[in-house]
Amino acid sequence: MSDALRPMARPRLYEQVLDRLRDHVAEGDLRAGDRLPPERELAQRLGVSRASVKQAIVVLEVQGLVEVRHGGGTYLVRDSLDAEPVERLVERKRRLPDVLEAREALETKLAELAAERRTTADLTAMRDALGHMAGEIEAGGHGAEGDRLFHAAVTAAAHSGLLAEFMRSIAEQITESRNESLRQLGRPQRSLTQHRAILEAIEAQRGKAAATAMRRHVRTVAKVRLLDWSPGDDV
Repeated sequence: MSDALRPMARPRLYEQVLDRLRDHVAEGDLRAGDRLPPERELAQRLGVSRASVKQAIVVLEVQGLVEVRHGGGTYLVRDSLDAEPVERLVERKRRLPDVLEAREALETKLAELAAERRTTADLTAMRDALGHMAGEIEAGGHGAEGDRLFHAAVTAAAHSGLLAEFMRSIAEQITESRNESLRQLGRPQRSLTQHRAILEAIEAQRGKAAATAMRRHVRTVAKVRLLDWSPGDDV
């Protein structure tokens, strides 16, 4: 039997709220730093429950598009609310724990090996990466490129071709986890501090200390808003 007449998918109410909020920002020519109307007002104007509005706001927060200040309202982080479809966000939430587990296993060992095998050139590359990251943060960015360069330098310093190949095989997923983490409030500076601790241990050729510092860092990366989010069914 043909499934052409299968039940049609009905957009969740909060997804419809998301569409209206995107239109509101675009039509109102709102910019980064501007405040959205309060949840109660949005619920009244849209004719929906506050739960639906709250779920939509959480999705935007997870995507790094708004900042929710407790007791102070919701503010735009960018000039628009254009973002990936919710279905893709759900898929990233599903695979993120596996990616973080792989990162902890691989990068902890890489840090330990880097402490044992690093060269002067390797240390220079790590220092340069942290300088780049610090500059990005000072300029108001998240430091993502400097973060990438630092972890790449640690991987190179381990001088393990097979482990490096494993890291390359999950590079796209690592980028996703990096972006998720660095979008968290206050996380870029904390990440930079943790990177410096990793470098200090590698520079001192303290393998176990480098592994411990890297494990602590990756576990911090694992604490992201996306993993706490649950897509609503009918709110």
